[in-house]
Amino acid sequence: MLNSKISRRHVLRAGGAAGLAVALGLAGRPAEAAAPGPVRITDLGPAVVRFSLMSAVLVGDTVYIGSRNIDPVRLIALHLPTGKVVAQSDLGNGYSVQALAADPTGRYLYAGVLQKSGGDRPNLYRWDLTTPGVPAEPLGRIGDRDVRALTVAPDGFVYAVGGGSTTAPALWECDPKTLSVRDVGTPGPAGTLARAVAATEKTVFFGAGTTFNGGGETGRATLYAYDRSGGTFTSVTPAEMTTDPSIRDLAVIDGRLVVGSAASTNSAKVAVMDLEDLSSYSVAVSSGTVAKSFTAIGDAIYFASDDGLLEYDRPAGTISPVEFDGPGLGEIWGVDSRDGKIVVTSAFGFVAEIDPGAGTSAVVDLAEAGAPEAAQLVMGLAAGGGYVYAGGTGTVARRSLRSGEVVDLRAPGEAKDAVVHNGVLYTGQYNSQGIWRYDPHDGRPLRQVAGFPSGQNRPLDVALDRKNGLVLAGVQSDTEGGGSLWTYRPEDGRSRCFVNPIDEMQCVRGLASKDGVAYLGGDNALATGPRSTVVAFDPLQGKELWRIDPRQSAGVAALAIEGRYLYGLSRKGGLFVIDLSRRALVHRADVSAVCTGFAAMVTNRGAVYGVSDTTVFRFDPRTFAVTTVVPDIDGGWYSGAHLTNDESGHLYTLRGRNLVRIDDSKE
Repeated sequence: MLNSKISRRHVLRAGGAAGLAVALGLAGRPAEAAAPGPVRITDLGPAVVRFSLMSAVLVGDTVYIGSRNIDPVRLIALHLPTGKVVAQSDLGNGYSVQALAADPTGRYLYAGVLQKSGGDRPNLYRWDLTTPGVPAEPLGRIGDRDVRALTVAPDGFVYAVGGGSTTAPALWECDPKTLSVRDVGTPGPAGTLARAVAATEKTVFFGAGTTFNGGGETGRATLYAYDRSGGTFTSVTPAEMTTDPSIRDLAVIDGRLVVGSAASTNSAKVAVMDLEDLSSYSVAVSSGTVAKSFTAIGDAIYFASDDGLLEYDRPAGTISPVEFDGPGLGEIWGVDSRDGKIVVTSAFGFVAEIDPGAGTSAVVDLAEAGAPEAAQLVMGLAAGGGYVYAGGTGTVARRSLRSGEVVDLRAPGEAKDAVVHNGVLYTGQYNSQGIWRYDPHDGRPLRQVAGFPSGQNRPLDVALDRKNGLVLAGVQSDTEGGGSLWTYRPEDGRSRCFVNPIDEMQCVRGLASKDGVAYLGGDNALATGPRSTVVAFDPLQGKELWRIDPRQSAGVAALAIEGRYLYGLSRKGGLFVIDLSRRALVHRADVSAVCTGFAAMVTNRGAVYGVSDTTVFRFDPRTFAVTTVVPDIDGGWYSGAHLTNDESGHLYTLRGRNLVRIDDSKE
């Protein structure tokens, strides 16, 4: 099974928060402040601190790297011969840089950002590498909210693709002289996201598909060739890839177009197409569910998979892993070649130069090289056994409640949610990573203990079934729609996956358990179809016991149980309460004043507490009335707020990007 190592850097946050707060410019806020009434809030400092990354490209001897989920979003330059970060540029917008491309001269680096919302702010930038001390300049914006991929044609014209808007993704062009950005067209109505683009003198290749929110057969992998002179699109999708959810990456190498797909229920594929005759191509089945970031040394094409670094031997038509003596690479965001070696940029925060012939490697840790660390957006949260765990990107930060020491536990992807049971941490790990386990007392690293079908890729909520001794996870299938319930029994290591326990359209976003019954809260992000169904499910027998419609206009955001009542929140601020003994809906209310969108709930000290992006609140166990506990909490979450508690009844969540402890006596 996959496993992970503790980071070489144990980050000590002196006195809990003060030392690091000064380093991050967060000083000035008192570590402990009394909220109005009997609520005491303790600021524990930044929850997860790293230089996290989402893109990389090699220009000469320097790797340029784009940040992920830190503020400000920035670019850094790692000089490989010296192993030092020699330049950086902050960008004025976005939360991550997923797209980087250099022009053929090596003078300009283009960067595209991801944003939480659209608007008029720029999402396309250019950095003049001859004057690295001058910040990158904004060029304007493509009409899609997010820039997911960039390429530069031999004549310097820049092409961008992305998504995140209400319309199908388009192809965008930037003139290098006038710096004007224009929409050159949308090849088709199908698909929700474009993440691949490559260009020659005559043609731009555009790869898209369905990556989020399902889509069935209407938005699978599509590859188009855009005639730059004629302004027309032609479909050139390899037939073998049309069943995959999307085209993941493209590259022009030695007169050929290299195409990688993103798969879901099957393995990804790699196609090599003749640029002079696109109907002439070869296809090989890869391992894992993604093929991206291509480079070549001789006849071998090297690329990234969720299984690691792979080699495609074109003459033999085979794909195999690259064996070397270095650390696990985790999620890979850049693969380039230099002097016969492969340059790999890992989400774990390092760059590795790998000699594929000798099987050796040299690793540069980005933090040690001078990359500026900052507080990340946080994924999930869990507390217990004297620790609080915060899930970030490529890491889980373990904070000691006794000493304040923070240790980074390396893990691929993202811990979307987690629980602590008998002092042991269990995480639901995105993307398609299953359930991971960490015992702070056994000396072993955070490691995978249960894997599940790759199409069930996004865990949303993790809970405990104490009666049956199970860890439960509610899951969304990004590419297929619907979702699943994962179960894992720590006692014997047995795991099971129940696909679409609600229906084929609803994922399991909310999850709670009582007396051996799992309660599943459905959510459907599509515009049509059922939503917000609650299902009582037997996790041992794998069968539905009963279901109920809580009469909500949006999907379930969170569930929690206190006594005989199941509380639920909808994504439009609706509260519903179900009497489990009667299997009846007994209460509904509008709580949108404190909660809309994603949310979380936990039962603590005899009451159900909730958190939204803005507020911590509590429900009266008799009247179900809502009371604000902490206003303006404004947590720095990536995809929805989380709330957890420990054995002492303390609550934990975020205020900004800082971890806070809340003691609510309810007097």
